[in-house]
Amino acid sequence: MSQKKDPKDTYVLVTGGAGFIGSHTVVELLQSGYHVVIVDDLSNSSERVIDRIGQIVGEEAASRLAFRKLDVNDKAALEKVFEEFPIDRVIHFAGYKAVGESVQKPIEYYSNNLGNTLTLVDVMRNHNCKSIVFSSSATVYGDPDSLPLTEESPKKPATNPYGWTKWMIEQILSDLTVADDEWNVVLLRYFNPIGAHPSGLIGEDPKGIPNNLVPYVAQVAVGKRDAVHVYGDDYDTPDGTGVRDYIHVMDLASGHVAALAWMNGRTGVEIFNLGTGKGSSVLDIIKAFSAACGRDLPYVIEPRRAGDVTANYADCSKAKRELGWEARYDINDMCRDSWNWQSHNPNGYED
Repeated sequence: MSQKKDPKDTYVLVTGGAGFIGSHTVVELLQSGYHVVIVDDLSNSSERVIDRIGQIVGEEAASRLAFRKLDVNDKAALEKVFEEFPIDRVIHFAGYKAVGESVQKPIEYYSNNLGNTLTLVDVMRNHNCKSIVFSSSATVYGDPDSLPLTEESPKKPATNPYGWTKWMIEQILSDLTVADDEWNVVLLRYFNPIGAHPSGLIGEDPKGIPNNLVPYVAQVAVGKRDAVHVYGDDYDTPDGTGVRDYIHVMDLASGHVAALAWMNGRTGVEIFNLGTGKGSSVLDIIKAFSAACGRDLPYVIEPRRAGDVTANYADCSKAKRELGWEARYDINDMCRDSWNWQSHNPNGYED
């Protein structure tokens, strides 16, 4: 079982820790007293993130952060990290994450996302580290039968390879706990993470055309794109546009710290939804972002996209009951912080 440890004595390996959700979680971990080791190949992030994290947390906390540039699929390199640091827990973010791209590149997605997870747990096992928090997704619920979604809602066939990788990794990690009762696994099913650190120093920096709504809206607000494309206004929702449960990335980050505290000294597998429990439409987001940036943002209505569900939002009462966690920020906060990040970093981490 996972040995019970105080945060100041706990080393947490964060794969993909320079990414959007990873970097915000690292800030929360450092501010909670943990030692953190980031491994990231920087294929979808920047080394500047590491410096920015240091600026946010200050010198003392930053002294508990180490960064190693490597691909989690590289078993020999990962072994070296476990030899160098006494890793107690792992938070696993590393993976390809673009839904549309996964449809075009299924081999790459299955190979990378499943492969790096299998390599990671194999190396963990070799070093008797058997506690892992996995960054899963509400995509495993598919097109829901009823709302809100609870952790008992059925998993549905995924609509794209990205979704299937989340689905399969949940299964792989659950099977580990059946085979070896020393494993301690928490599956966190995120809804739609948006926002940025209130400092404006770190945020979402998508490469190329953003796949997600809010980074796209932010690029329209900063003048990089002409208008927001709204896919479908004939859904059975209050304003006809799709409804999602948007969660501030800082709330999501604090959910990981709550999960680490909860799993301390436990074994088995547990699932938690992380969302706000409230649905917001695409037009709600455009309106909130318009308020944040001080001008009405243009949008055009397009036909529906294949694979998009009408509405999706979480019941997060289990996380509140078990983890003592609940979301604190609303969509106005999320859009304000996204705009603060985007307006100060119009090209993300590039000059």
